[in-house]
Order: sequence, then structure tokens, then C-alpha cells
Amino acid sequence: MSLLFLFAWKHAFQPFPSPVCTTTAHPASGGGETVAAKTAKAKKSLTKLFRRVVRKGAMNCLFKSKPAAATPADVVRRTQSLLVYFSSDAANGGAKRGEKIKELNKLIRELKLILYGDNECEPAPEACAQLTREFFRESTLRLLIIFLPKLSLEARKDASQVVSNLQRQPVGQSWFIASDYLQSNLYLMDHLISGYKDPDIAFHYGGILRECIRHQCVARQHERVHCLSSNRLIMKRYVLESEHMKDFFDHIQLPDFGIAADATVTFKELLTRHKSTVADFLSRNYDWLLGDILLDRSNSGVMIRYVSSKDNLRILMNLLRV
Repeated sequence: MSLLFLFAWKHAFQPFPSPVCTTTAHPASGGGETVAAKTAKAKKSLTKLFRRVVRKGAMNCLFKSKPAAATPADVVRRTQSLLVYFSSDAANGGAKRGEKIKELNKLIRELKLILYGDNECEPAPEACAQLTREFFRESTLRLLIIFLPKLSLEARKDASQVVSNLQRQPVGQSWFIASDYLQSNLYLMDHLISGYKDPDIAFHYGGILRECIRHQCVARQHERVHCLSSNRLIMKRYVLESEHMKDFFDHIQLPDFGIAADATVTFKELLTRHKSTVADFLSRNYDWLLGDILLDRSNSGVMIRYVSSKDNLRILMNLLRV
């Protein structure tokens, strides 16, 4: 209860001061009614009315239902609904677009706080698990990646950190739910890698891509793709043994040094993260990868250094036995 309510409750039951007992004549009846009688009558009516009002206010104050706090799953669902809204044609106009953008930014910030915590408290494992399950249950990840270029700079940073964190979130017995999701939605790698062509989102997509590469299925998994020209299903491999690898040679030579350096880090991650997968890839792609690089005349010094290495010679001898 508020201080004002307590003050009113206290004074509702305080006695009125005792009045001087005097008599006044009533002009019509010719009789008289004491001031004390009038005061007592007024006191009784006022006290009854005041008690009724105060009691009603107290009950409303004590039993008024409070809105339940939003759960991590609720935050994800609201985020998804806004992303679906912005992906529709109805979002192109409308007076409330600005308000919905602000709400989306706030929700993404809240997702980040749940996953990373803040200066006062660490993230709660159960809340993180609940958020992760709901995030990958529907198409929230896909929608957030696609809509990321339209977010503000600060919201992009938060969204990138949310997506990156979700790649490392275990659910259950150290089961990474993100791995299964990406295995079924490998086309998202196309979208992320193409982000290096856009300076505004290159760093954000690059950071997300490196986290996705942590899952071996992204590098070695095959996907059945319908080929329109031959009208048949073909096998497409992500990210190794695809056109993406050749694209990286263009990305690491971009005029923007920062983007080129970020692409180089991602390229290195691809070739060093999953050693068995990479070894198999290199052995079957020597011609266009190592061959084209080392046999180029401008790289003769590197070629001599390569063939002079005992370790490299041992690798080549082992490959010849295969």
C-alpha cells in the first residue's frame, strides 16, 4: 500500500473532537437539535462511506493481477512475428513501422542479455536452453540472418552475437541443436558467404559464418539439389568442394583491407578446423588449388620452399600410396 493509503486508513478511524454541547432552534419545528447530535450523525455517515471506499481500494490493491514476465520462449516468438511482418509486403508502408523496428531492436537486445548475461548476473543455463530450443524450432534464425542488413548498426552487432552464441549452445547431453538445423538448411551458407560482397554486413556475416563452420556438417555435408538443366538431383557439398572455395580467392583480394583480412581468417578456419575433412578435400582438389597456386611463375619461390619441406614430401608420398 502507498503512504497516502495508509494515511487515509489511519485517519478514517480517529474520533472527531468533542464539540461544545449547544442547542440551535429549528426554524420550522420550533424545536432544537444539539450540535453534538449533528456532529455524531455526520461522523457516522462519513465514516461508513470512507470505510467502504478505502476497503474497496485496499482489495483492488492487494488482489490486482500483475502481468506475467515474458519467458525466453515468448521473446523469441515475438521476435519471429516481427521478422515475419517485415518480410511481408505489408511492412513496406504503415505508420507503425518505426515503432515495430524499435521493438525488434529491443527484443534482439533482450535475447543477447539472456544468452550473455550482464554485469550483475551470469546467464541462466535453463533460460539459454529454452531460448535455443524455441529459436531453432521455427525459421527464426533464417529470418534474422536475411533481415540483418536492414537493422541498425547496433542491432546488427547484437543480432550477430546472438546467432554466434546459439551455435555453441548445448541442449540436453551436450547436443548442439544448431548443427542439425544447419544440416537441413545449408543454403544459408550461400547467403552468409555472399555477404563479403557488401561492406556494410561483411564483418557481421563473416563472424556468423566462422561460428557455423564449427559444425563439421557445414564443411562436408552433401545436399541434394534439383538441377534445372538436366532435370535431375545432384549432390552439392558445403562449403568445401563448392564454388564458395573459389570465391574466397576473390574475397581475400578485395581492396578493403579489413574485409579482405576477415575473409582470410574465415578461409583459414575452413582449411584448419576439421582436419580429416580438409585432408580429403585437398587430396582430391590438388589441380585447381595447390597446383594452380604453386605452379604459377610468380610463386616459384613458394613452390621451391614447399617441395623442399620434408613434411610436405611425406604428405605427398602418403597420398601417392592411396
